[in-house]
Amino acid sequence: MTTMSILKRVLIYTLLLTFSAVSAQQLPQFTQYVYNTMSVNPAYAGSRETLSATALHRNQWAGLEGNPTTSTLSVHSPVKFSRVGLGLNYINDRLGDENTNYIYGNFSYTIPLSQKVNMAFGLNAGVTNYSLNTPDPNDPFFNSDFTRWNPNVGAGIYVSSRMWYVGVSSPRLLNTDRNEGEFAAIERNSYYAIAGKVFDIGSTTKFKATAIAKVTNGAPATYDVTGSFLLLDKLWLGASYRFNDADSFGVMADFQLSNSFRVGYAYDLPTSEFRPYSGGTHELILIYELPIKSLGGIKSPRFF
Repeated sequence: MTTMSILKRVLIYTLLLTFSAVSAQQLPQFTQYVYNTMSVNPAYAGSRETLSATALHRNQWAGLEGNPTTSTLSVHSPVKFSRVGLGLNYINDRLGDENTNYIYGNFSYTIPLSQKVNMAFGLNAGVTNYSLNTPDPNDPFFNSDFTRWNPNVGAGIYVSSRMWYVGVSSPRLLNTDRNEGEFAAIERNSYYAIAGKVFDIGSTTKFKATAIAKVTNGAPATYDVTGSFLLLDKLWLGASYRFNDADSFGVMADFQLSNSFRVGYAYDLPTSEFRPYSGGTHELILIYELPIKSLGGIKSPRFF
């Protein structure tokens, strides 16, 4: 192995370890966050006005050994003849030998502010399971597989109409030390602010602008902005940019396969020192929704 290749490998491992120290303190991030909102704001539960299920898989920094991968599954629905929404959210996040599972239930209560605008208050509760599978008989702390379960709670507010939304939330309100003091705590309370708006720019074209800000106790803040065009009420094409600790540029596409199914894909490319060593980040999403029928046929589509 040449000196250059050794230095390159050391740099990659150093960057992965740095990312591990940061990401272990906060929830996973998504490029297609606008379609996975319940993972960061429990007040979103039931807001689609029908049964909605979302599956997402994210392969970050493809090609690097031990790179982060995240899979999520969320299901939520309004409760008939009430203002209540209920949901269930599962996230599996892997980084090298670290494996984290989040299982959380979500509750929302919606108050109409007008005929077109609703305000929802949300709560979530569940458990986080963290495991580290690096047994070393010579290490006093890591001489066997390590695992911990910790409960946590969150809360959020979500105000929306058919064409715009704003929200604030903290899906993890408690700081938890999963290892009982043996090494640094790895789940910190996080705060999110989200917003989005759709603009009509033609008879068959719309433009959607969205943003999300994430602040985590003890970790750098991140900010994502996204812009996308809707063509013929079927195809979204857009781009995104993430600022600060993990700068990246992304492109995305989302297609309405039928009244029930949508599929989307996003590709991110780092703009930092990781760029020469990463094949980029791939994110695939599949959404199922039970169609809503009104007296005039299918109800007007929701953009968020």
